[in-house]
Amino acid sequence: MAKPGFFSPLLLLLLFAIFRATLSTNSPDIVSDQTALLAFKSHISHDPHNLLATNWSSSASVCNLIGVTCGSRHHRVTALNLSSMDLTGTIPSQLGDLSFLASLDIRHNSFHGSLPTELTSLHRLKYLNFGNNSFSGEIPSWFGYFTTLQSLYLYDNNFTGVIPSTFGNLSKLETLSMHNNNLQGKISSVIGNLTSAVEINLTYNNFKGHLPSWTFDNLSKLQLLHLRENRISGTIPSSISKCKELWFLSLNKNSLEGSIPIEIGNLTMLEYLDLGYNNLNGQIPSSICNLSSLLGLSLFNNNLDGAIPECIGSSASSLVYLELGENNFHGKIPDTFAQVCTLLSFQISNNQIEGSLPRSLVNCKDLKLLDVGNNYLNDTFPAWLGNLEQLQVLILRWNRFHGQVGSPEVTVSFTRLRAVDISHNNFSGYLPVKFLKNLHAIREGYEKKDKQEYMEDVLAFGTWNYAFRLSFTTKGLETEFEKLLTIWTAIDFSNNQFCGEIPKTLGDLHSLIVLNLSHNCLIGPIPSSLGDLSELESLDLSSNQLQGRIPTEFTNLGFLEVVNLSHNDLKGPIPKGKQFDTFTNDSYIGNLGLCGLPLSKSCGNDEGTRTPARLDKDGDDDDDDGINWKFSILMGYGCGLVLGLSMGYIVFATGKPWWFIRIYERVRQRCAKR
Repeated sequence: MAKPGFFSPLLLLLLFAIFRATLSTNSPDIVSDQTALLAFKSHISHDPHNLLATNWSSSASVCNLIGVTCGSRHHRVTALNLSSMDLTGTIPSQLGDLSFLASLDIRHNSFHGSLPTELTSLHRLKYLNFGNNSFSGEIPSWFGYFTTLQSLYLYDNNFTGVIPSTFGNLSKLETLSMHNNNLQGKISSVIGNLTSAVEINLTYNNFKGHLPSWTFDNLSKLQLLHLRENRISGTIPSSISKCKELWFLSLNKNSLEGSIPIEIGNLTMLEYLDLGYNNLNGQIPSSICNLSSLLGLSLFNNNLDGAIPECIGSSASSLVYLELGENNFHGKIPDTFAQVCTLLSFQISNNQIEGSLPRSLVNCKDLKLLDVGNNYLNDTFPAWLGNLEQLQVLILRWNRFHGQVGSPEVTVSFTRLRAVDISHNNFSGYLPVKFLKNLHAIREGYEKKDKQEYMEDVLAFGTWNYAFRLSFTTKGLETEFEKLLTIWTAIDFSNNQFCGEIPKTLGDLHSLIVLNLSHNCLIGPIPSSLGDLSELESLDLSSNQLQGRIPTEFTNLGFLEVVNLSHNDLKGPIPKGKQFDTFTNDSYIGNLGLCGLPLSKSCGNDEGTRTPARLDKDGDDDDDDGINWKFSILMGYGCGLVLGLSMGYIVFATGKPWWFIRIYERVRQRCAKR
């Protein structure tokens, strides 16, 4: 038993710990931290969730405040994280008194104003994130004093001016993200000095000038370089091959010229290469076949020419996105797509590609988008693509495809297809009823209208959108979609040689938004079932030989913005009410039998009010029109008999039948053309 008047060692240790904690809590340093944080709170003008109003008080322990982290040794504030709290305010100078602060994160708020120079006292700072706020003005040169800084995020603000040259002092900086600002000037000097840089993202600014070869001499650790949408000119330096660890390179939407350097094939760890929207020329270097880890390749919208390397197809065992559209490529698409093909998207539109569609594409079981529009492909309809269960977008427009659409041999047959454009080809025959019946994605509407998602996959870095820069004719205009919503559906069979009547089954495609059957040889009535296309926004049936009346059911199409029924043989009154009160004359010109607003031709009282008569298979009325039709035939027989007897007498009398034969031949030829 311990003697009275003496403390045990354990008790002494406990008392010392309590004394030390009390001393730390009430020390001038921790009081300074508390004062700095309360000053920060006083500069918050809007705290919609009351996160600071109820928690940050002078009576509370500093280390228990929301968003505050203290060190275990000194009990000083080492981290402040107020991200995504919807706060509005400014940064007070007192924040610089948090002398132990190593991490400051206030991203995704509405902080604004200038940054106080007192922040230079934060000499322990390693992580600084001011992203997605409303800061403005030039980036302070004193940022160069943060020599211990490893991560700097200033993206999505309103910063202007140039990157301070003092950034070259940030020798430990690994991540620099300043995209979505209004920065300008040259960036080569800054990039070249960031020897520890792993990720650099300067997209969506106004940087200009060249990237000299020495820019990449010291960036051996660089893994991500994102310079999309600036004004960078000149050529791509071959020295970029020194960045051996680079896995993401995007120079999209700049003013680069010259050829793609052969040395780019040395970047064997490269997974995403985006050089789209530049002025690059020459051929694709064969060294690109060395990029065995490549998942995404975009050379979209350049001046590249030559043939597509054979290895592109065999590389599809790793490629997910392949975008070669809007160049000058010629020759054929290599028929070398790997047996284990991982392609999700293949775009090669607006080139000079010839030949047929390679059958090895059927190996790409996960293909969701295929765009080969605006080329010189000469082939029958690729019904075998119907075996690709994931295919959602198919664009064959402006080629030389021919023959009928559909095939009884395909088992799956486009069940997920939601956008198909085969316009401006030489397809013929009847509209493919079986093909239309199999479009379950449009029929059933897999995606709900309130689910506004884009056709894209979320990858390791942000999103690489596989359904963008697609052109469709919609609402009477050629429209380019930067991104395509999953709920967007379209069928464009225009400018072909389809004949016969419009199938009633089209009315079952309830999610359809765009329907274009114009410039074909379609006959018969417009099916009233098209009035069931409740989501339809654009309808074009112009330049056909359609007959009968415009179905009154069309007034049920509440989302219809554009309708074009011009240059047909339609007749009767134009439906009234709802959307039809907004359409102009252009929607109906070339139909001499139509009447009613907006046309100047008025309908008779009985014609405008009577219920549409039952139509026969050619779209004509069975009652009065039938009698008139029969009467016209009898009159024709009578006139023909008289004319024939007269002409026979003349031929017999003159003995010169050749002029008659020539007239007859001309008339016969005209009839044949009609």
